[in-house]
Amino acid sequence: MSVEIKVPVLPESVADAVIASWYKQPGDTVQQDETLVDLETDKVILEVPALSSGVLKEIRYQVGDTVTANQILAVIDEAAVKNNSPSAKAAGVTTAVNSHAAEESGPAISPSAKKMMAEQGLAAADIQGSGKHGRVLKQDVIAASAQRVPMTAAPKNAAVKPAPASSDSTTAAVPAFGRRIEKRVPMSRLRARIAERLVRAQSDAAILTTFNEVNMQPLMEMRKRYRDRFEKNFGVRLGYMSLFVKAAVEALKQSPVMNASVDGNDIVYHGYFDIGIAVSGQNGLVVPVLRDADQMSIAEIEQAIADFASRAKTNALNIEELTGGTFTITNGGVFGSMLSTPILNPPQAAILGMHNIKERAMVVDGNIVALPMMYLALSYDHRLIDGREAVRFLVVIRDFLEDPTRMILGL
Repeated sequence: MSVEIKVPVLPESVADAVIASWYKQPGDTVQQDETLVDLETDKVILEVPALSSGVLKEIRYQVGDTVTANQILAVIDEAAVKNNSPSAKAAGVTTAVNSHAAEESGPAISPSAKKMMAEQGLAAADIQGSGKHGRVLKQDVIAASAQRVPMTAAPKNAAVKPAPASSDSTTAAVPAFGRRIEKRVPMSRLRARIAERLVRAQSDAAILTTFNEVNMQPLMEMRKRYRDRFEKNFGVRLGYMSLFVKAAVEALKQSPVMNASVDGNDIVYHGYFDIGIAVSGQNGLVVPVLRDADQMSIAEIEQAIADFASRAKTNALNIEELTGGTFTITNGGVFGSMLSTPILNPPQAAILGMHNIKERAMVVDGNIVALPMMYLALSYDHRLIDGREAVRFLVVIRDFLEDPTRMILGL
């Protein structure tokens, strides 16, 4: 019996995918749940597993081909391993022995992870599997590789080897300085999608940005006072992002249009608060979404953000987590940004930008004092948001952050 391996159903926001790599070729034996092919979308990498054991009979698309949902990628011949020939029985015994040995020696390893382990020189003992029954996945190998530290320094006169190229074409290894050499690499699908969305945002929306500044001293004092107890109770560090999320939600409740989106000639007002948090991923900036952020505690927000950031580095976020959102917060301050104008995340109407915290001379009650200040930037779509509304919204956020007790008490 032949089993067809199809492109999984893709969300509405993902039109197609590109074949990134095949791990088996026609004639190879495959096991059920073994990864056959990676599909690259404009959001994530999808691993497509074998639905049953057998022999890979044919591959219908090659690396680089574009495919859509439910298209047949490959065909597996189940009968090839179900016959009763002596060789098949012997193979079955060997497989059972190997499987038993594998269970005793450690968890299963996906083909993509096994290939990367060989390239990186990693052993199974070096990696903590995050898959079912401790199965080692590709993202686990990426995470383990990133944590490796060279044990010995290179000889003084030894040539320095270039770092391995990232999967993001924009950060691929570039020619050595001093040479008149050029290297042309294709733009990754994620980078191309980011470029497309940014250009579309600027051409379709009337984007304006308003600025304000916030005195971070009250938040910093509160964080310092409760940081250790918070981490002990909830197992996660108390950062600033969760407090900004809370402040943004409270401000959005007062200004519903800031939580709206544009759909053609209509304005869609959302009765929920799905806050996108921009994080740096393996292949570029991604924006996972905190669903119903208004119903989450500060600890739950911090835990979710920490999880997003960790999985973004290993490309382990799923499409559903990257889809939707009614408002976005981005923090350029973690990279040292002092001031910027964030670009809208369509079809959202606004985005809040956080920046670096710097001590500046400020006048308080007629006296000059040094205070830890942060610039806030709110970019908004002027087609549905007036300047007065945007300024008022940013002032509300500032007031909540400078008096966090009000925000926590709901005053």
